[in-house]
Amino acid sequence: MAPTKELPPREMLDGRGLRLFRSAGRFAGDARCAMPFPLPTESLQAIVVQHAVVGGAAEFLAECERLLMPGGRLWLFTLNPLSPYRFHWARRGPVALRPDRWRSLAQQAGLQCVETERFLGPIWRTGRGSSDPGRAPWRAVYLLEVEKRASAPIAPTPIARPTRWPQPVATI
Repeated sequence: MAPTKELPPREMLDGRGLRLFRSAGRFAGDARCAMPFPLPTESLQAIVVQHAVVGGAAEFLAECERLLMPGGRLWLFTLNPLSPYRFHWARRGPVALRPDRWRSLAQQAGLQCVETERFLGPIWRTGRGSSDPGRAPWRAVYLLEVEKRASAPIAPTPIARPTRWPQPVATI
């Protein structure tokens, strides 16, 4: 899923996939569709979403949960509402959710967070030297990685076998 229709050429991408972007409340790209997506349940190993849209986030995450195989991963890249960069897009329409809200919505959809979110993008440096890792939440974008987990089926209990043959054993 991409934020705009400027998708990279298919030759530049490794693997197979379906490239979509939001268009007039629906999705366009390699296919034109709406949710639910015209794909079989548990048919995808990975979903990558760039600049996730907040409107309908709960329904979208529930649809991702339906499409992911057990053990499949969803990588959600979204704008950071705490970043000073938000002033660049604040009046243009995008709305962003805090990482804790996305985590909560993912858990409600049946997805489990793999680790804490990772903040991406440049950091303003106050001087020479390395940047302070505590300033990471000021970055423009964060990545939330979630996984669809399934309970392993309980195997049947094996039938106890006698340790030796019952006596007498007929032989010919």
